[in-house]
Amino acid sequence: MEDPLCLLTVHAHPDDESSKGAGTVHKYHEQGVHTVLVCCTGGEAGDILNPAMDKPEVRERLHDVRMEELARATELIGYDDVVMLGYRDSGMPDTPENEDPRSFAKGEFDEAVGRLVAVIRRQKPQVIVTYGDDQQGYPHPDHIRVHEITLPAFEAAGDPDAHPDAGPPWQPLKLYYVAWARARIVALHEKFQELGLESPFDERWFERPSQDHRITTRIDVREHDDARRSALLAHATQIDPESPFWFGLPAEVAREAYPYEDYVLARSLVDSDTPEDDLFAGIRVSDRA
Repeated sequence: MEDPLCLLTVHAHPDDESSKGAGTVHKYHEQGVHTVLVCCTGGEAGDILNPAMDKPEVRERLHDVRMEELARATELIGYDDVVMLGYRDSGMPDTPENEDPRSFAKGEFDEAVGRLVAVIRRQKPQVIVTYGDDQQGYPHPDHIRVHEITLPAFEAAGDPDAHPDAGPPWQPLKLYYVAWARARIVALHEKFQELGLESPFDERWFERPSQDHRITTRIDVREHDDARRSALLAHATQIDPESPFWFGLPAEVAREAYPYEDYVLARSLVDSDTPEDDLFAGIRVSDRA
């Protein structure tokens, strides 16, 4: 019996699953792949970024509101399972939230790895998606921590001597980093200019080092962009529907300007040629025939 295909993504906060790789997850869910989200924190320290939602009754129960938003968004994307790793949002450096011992960044490292190992062994993914090793563009402590724990968890999950209380060993086969391609920024920026619209991509975006040379895998998600946009809007406290960054271009224009989501293959225990157009390349039975 072949094990059913499973894709597991590890994200820091509610809404990250919608802004990073949502089209990919929706595509695989539609193909029958079992899709799992590990959300490491509850987003308690997040700001309310949509002025229409900045109300006392929302601020007073921000954690609950963000959980409600997450439930709506993950249903739209097509996540079959959502697992909360159980940490508090760490906030940014030099904030009270960042010093909270319950926060993800302050939590005991091996314990966090063990929690993720337990999820991996229970869900049995062949493919894991996490954040990359270069986070200069947005060095949030929780994003950095996601990267730090996922790599050792990938290795430990298949080791029967590691975290023996976390369930029977299971070895994932491929580990990817989500990537925000310079090519995407250029394509969208040029489309804004072509239409005579003010681009949200100023010089700061082009001063960031490009990581495009590291991209190994490009997933065509043009048929799944509506799910991504709807999921973003479900995070009403975090996503302003008037944001030119997210919604400045008409949906059909943005979809065709850059219809891909990009990944870096960071670890693989199977043979697959790059560039890839499938996260499960080298894993599917047809690839091994």
